[in-house]
Amino acid sequence: MSGSAASADPTIGSGAAPDQTAGMDAPAAPPVARPIMLHEWSTMTFLHWPYGPSVVQRLLPRGLEVESVDGQAWVGLLPFQMRDVRAPGVPAAPWLSQFPETNVRTYVRGPDGQSAIWFFSLEAARLPAVLAARATYWLRYFWADMSVNQDGRRVRYQSRRRWPGPSGAACRAVVEVDGPYGADELGELDHFLTARYVLYTVVAGRLVYAHAEHPPWPLTRARIVDLEQDLVQAAGLPEPQGHPLVHHSPGVPVRIGAWKRAA
Repeated sequence: MSGSAASADPTIGSGAAPDQTAGMDAPAAPPVARPIMLHEWSTMTFLHWPYGPSVVQRLLPRGLEVESVDGQAWVGLLPFQMRDVRAPGVPAAPWLSQFPETNVRTYVRGPDGQSAIWFFSLEAARLPAVLAARATYWLRYFWADMSVNQDGRRVRYQSRRRWPGPSGAACRAVVEVDGPYGADELGELDHFLTARYVLYTVVAGRLVYAHAEHPPWPLTRARIVDLEQDLVQAAGLPEPQGHPLVHHSPGVPVRIGAWKRAA
């Protein structure tokens, strides 16, 4: 597992890279007029590490090209709380509609050039949700023992994979949340890593995509107090090096569209 991240490191929680221009607005989400699922993604922490583009590209399906900033690809580890999961017009079931989730993802361009997300893995704490997502949405969901607990400004995330393997792949993170960023403090890299409204998967050997409509993330400063994880390595990537770039958000409501065949 990756070792603990010392909270004294001055790079932790810095929202903008030193060479990026701040004061940029996040790009707007494409509208999803007829969603097939409604979610709320809350208590979200974004942990990101840079990688060589070729290291990430080898794990992508044909038709997707890794997207980079200043010659670096980025891989994210995102623990959060899923809330109010339901289909439109259907009330949320209390137990099934709220659960922790953690995903490992990277950033790509599709055949038509649109910027998007590729998920290496998605951990969720509800087995029925995992089975449904695998069967109907063709995403690489895994069932895991998970928890998200917030005490004041400190958030604790824990996850350990149960099924399918590699069983035992895990993440434990302690994050301390600070004040919000102003719009004039956020720049290209912040939005590159967080303002993502398209996701890809492969269905029956064909590349497909869907839109995820949500408001701009209300981003806050945060720092890692402690981190141990091997979910990134379980995805087939080398162990991330150094401290992650950290963002946090209280959350956004989300409208998920149906799959469309890629060009």
